[in-house]
Amino acid sequence: MSSFGAIPIDGDSVPFDALIASPNKCFESVPGMAFALIRRQWLESAEGNAHSLSLDLYEQWRELDATGQWRFTPPTHVLAAFDQALAEHQAEGGVAARHRRYSANRDILVQGMRDLGFQTLLSDTKQAPIIVTFLMPADRRFDFPRFYDDLSERGFIIYPGKLSIADSFRIGCIGALGVAEIQAAVAAVKATLEAMGINDLASMPMD
Repeated sequence: MSSFGAIPIDGDSVPFDALIASPNKCFESVPGMAFALIRRQWLESAEGNAHSLSLDLYEQWRELDATGQWRFTPPTHVLAAFDQALAEHQAEGGVAARHRRYSANRDILVQGMRDLGFQTLLSDTKQAPIIVTFLMPADRRFDFPRFYDDLSERGFIIYPGKLSIADSFRIGCIGALGVAEIQAAVAAVKATLEAMGINDLASMPMD
């Protein structure tokens, strides 16, 4: 869902029967629809299995195949945006180019945050260029709600959610972002820490 369009996927080396994704992640479009790539034999075998009228992929496929139309009113503005996003994706150089840009974003973000004392949940060998999870600092002066709100006021919205395996927060690397934006985000984190009276951090260790 979140990586298609930036991380290579090869159906020969990693066989799959279905792939479902959204235009508003690595294709940098807007939310409002999803698309599915499904092996025909499995789609045909799904007839009558849907528990939802509007999410019946088999019937939607049959309608598109027969009439070229959606079964219900289509989100035309989303389709127009996705069409433009696909053109921009191709112009940038496709999956390989987008992967390079997001990887550069990740590297700058991770190094910048580590320089400020943050630690990542994953090792560098496992960290994809989509979103980075940082361990919550153990410093008692670190107040995440204030950290989140201050960053928002500085123009940067991060993921406030936590994982069950570690007290953490996440920062995304994808979107229409490059070196300048990621560097500015790290600078905003630094300024926020300074405003909180924190000059160094010691992240909470994993159990």
